[in-house]
Amino acid sequence: MNEIISSFFEEKKIEYFSVLDYSDCREINHGIMARENFSPKSVITFLIPYYTAPVKNLSVYAASLDYHLIIREITGELIALLSEKYPRNSFRGYGDHSPIDERHAALIAGLGILGDSGLLINEKYGTFVFIADVVTDIPPDELGAAAPREVELCTHCGACRRACPTGILRSEGDDCLSAITQRKGELADFEVEMMRKCDTVWGCDVCQLACPYNREVQKTPLEFFHLDRIECLTTDILESFSKADFALRAFAWRGRKTVARNLEKLGY
Repeated sequence: MNEIISSFFEEKKIEYFSVLDYSDCREINHGIMARENFSPKSVITFLIPYYTAPVKNLSVYAASLDYHLIIREITGELIALLSEKYPRNSFRGYGDHSPIDERHAALIAGLGILGDSGLLINEKYGTFVFIADVVTDIPPDELGAAAPREVELCTHCGACRRACPTGILRSEGDDCLSAITQRKGELADFEVEMMRKCDTVWGCDVCQLACPYNREVQKTPLEFFHLDRIECLTTDILESFSKADFALRAFAWRGRKTVARNLEKLGY
């Protein structure tokens, strides 16, 4: 592993990372590289753990500030550092909207195993991790790229499938409850009732909380996720947000009306 990369992640308290040959990854958004006229050769993939503590009516990830902020910060700083040593090379940072299947990249890098929930399960932080990556045209051998590993699977205990409120993990539903909470417009009565039963106005962590790999999950060492947390989102809190404050939240992308609707439906 390149010493520069290792030192950088150690300073950032990022414990799980690896370098892969781009050709070993699954490119799922071909247009991204084509539009940027970029021919990538290596991928630096890493996990950002986010678990802090349980919250009342939100997915844990949404209790803190928008995770895209820290992804952009870390990828930006890594790119700046590598650009000093490799000034003739190009870099792109991603999180969520990558040209590659980020989950697959993390799995073949050995950063976790694949759960029946479809989530990556890390040995220390469970499913409560974001996956980010920096794509570059530096040859993989220069960055000490690792050989891809076989994808390992969970024990198939069935806990996540049994707990899933919509049944989508049992092939009995059409949508995850998280997707339902983020849908614009009117919701069906049974969807609202499901949200009430699971006490969620944004997102769904039911399958994660049921997963035995998360029983002793470690809290994130990243201060970002411990600051500005919402323990329970209410209408009063939502209305107190300025436009700028609201924009810093992970649920802001769907607009204030969608979040306000959910709060009203659940009596918050």
